[in-house]
Amino acid sequence: MCFPIRDSAQAASRLQWPMVLNSIVIMLHVPIDDYVLDVLLPDLTGHDHSPAAFLTYVVLWTKLYRSEERGVAVSLQQLAELTGLSKSAVQGAIRLLKRRSLIRITKGSATAVPEYELIRHWVRRRAKQQTAG
Repeated sequence: MCFPIRDSAQAASRLQWPMVLNSIVIMLHVPIDDYVLDVLLPDLTGHDHSPAAFLTYVVLWTKLYRSEERGVAVSLQQLAELTGLSKSAVQGAIRLLKRRSLIRITKGSATAVPEYELIRHWVRRRAKQQTAG
């Protein structure tokens, strides 16, 4: 006798054999310059006492790497959600990163979502040292 199957739970209960599900997990890695970890991490967290600035920088780095663009538009609310920080903590972190010339911020208008670009001054220095040496 065949019974109509009304939902997936009912269908699963009627199976006579165990069902095995395979899943594929793909992990993408984001390369980070040694300078960021060796110099910026202790400098921002130790000297400036702002782990929030380092965390915000790494989140911006990740978004820019994944977008493959020079700049990325991210709202303050999005940054707060991505970092797990409060909006005011992110605002302070952004102010510090801008003051330290580690990011460039552009806005199309006063109310537009800001676009962030990382300023990686150590890359230019390294290139100059390699061509001079």
